[in-house]
Amino acid sequence: MLSQAEAIDAKEPDIFFNKSAAYLQMGDSAAAMTALNAALVLQPYHLPAMLSKGSLLEEQGRRKEAAAIYRNAMAFAPDTSHMPPPLAKSYEHAVAVVQADNENMRSFLLENLEAVQGKYGRDETKRFSECLQIFTGFARPQLPQPTMLYFPAIPPVSYFDRSLFPWIEEFEAATADIQREFQEILASPAADEFSPYINYPPGAPVNQWGQLNKSRRWSTYFFWKDGVKNDDAYKRAPMTGKAIDRLPQFDAPQYGPAAFFSSLAGKSHIPPHVGSSNVRSIVHLPLELPGPAWFRVGNERRDWKIGEAFVFDDSVDHEAMNEADTTRTILIVDIWNPYLTAAERELISVLLPTSLRYRHNNA
Repeated sequence: MLSQAEAIDAKEPDIFFNKSAAYLQMGDSAAAMTALNAALVLQPYHLPAMLSKGSLLEEQGRRKEAAAIYRNAMAFAPDTSHMPPPLAKSYEHAVAVVQADNENMRSFLLENLEAVQGKYGRDETKRFSECLQIFTGFARPQLPQPTMLYFPAIPPVSYFDRSLFPWIEEFEAATADIQREFQEILASPAADEFSPYINYPPGAPVNQWGQLNKSRRWSTYFFWKDGVKNDDAYKRAPMTGKAIDRLPQFDAPQYGPAAFFSSLAGKSHIPPHVGSSNVRSIVHLPLELPGPAWFRVGNERRDWKIGEAFVFDDSVDHEAMNEADTTRTILIVDIWNPYLTAAERELISVLLPTSLRYRHNNA
């Protein structure tokens, strides 16, 4: 019957796939492989045929070849929730085989790289280590994905090197003064001015922000917001204001600067997200850390440490977690991306408010 069907429609990959299943039932694995290859010539992305070929290669002890087939299948396969149960089961097995092969390859590579990698310090091999993680399937490339404005030809950096910021040590030296002023604000009526950072209006799509929308679990106290200065905050915390003003703030009217105390309640998670543009960078200065708390940008996760600032590109996927039982607080300041020129900064500072004026003009 299958031969007759093949003769009728030799361009239909399902005919060859069904033929391979019949050969497998008869115990003829060589003929089954020939039929599967014929199906894949007609349709290289025939998922059942790819999984069957991988399974057949496994039975023949050719696990690395099987992993290669499975890896190709994973590159385009839909979510398993859209697959029939038998196919989903085969696909989940394929994923497990690829993961095991990735681990074996990584172990093999690390063993053979040990002598060379050992010649250099951690800082010198940091980028290579991430490269190796991506190459072996344990991480994905992390690139800027801004929601509004993408600026081309800027190095795609998750965390910026401290050497790009000659002011950073002076900024860190102000930590004790900033902590003191933060505590004074908390102890005053101004504490009521802390408000939810996520505050979507009714009817707006909240996406990943459902648990934090209008919640004081992530609350903020602004010194600058959308380019507007909070003079009262500067009066209450003058040393904090001076520390902020020393930074190359992102000054695009109606968009920036932004600077604020950011408090995250205990056992709270800020889900993965990206910011609006890679023209700005974000400074974090930890002030209040009652226990473990971490921050991930791209493929690198860091623990906050009191008095140690870092700067990152928030158009790269990032998230935060406060694992402690009580509140974690940091000072956040938006600054210009250090790779922009003075001319580019000035042009952007005109571009953004002008685009907003266009959107608000109904003429």
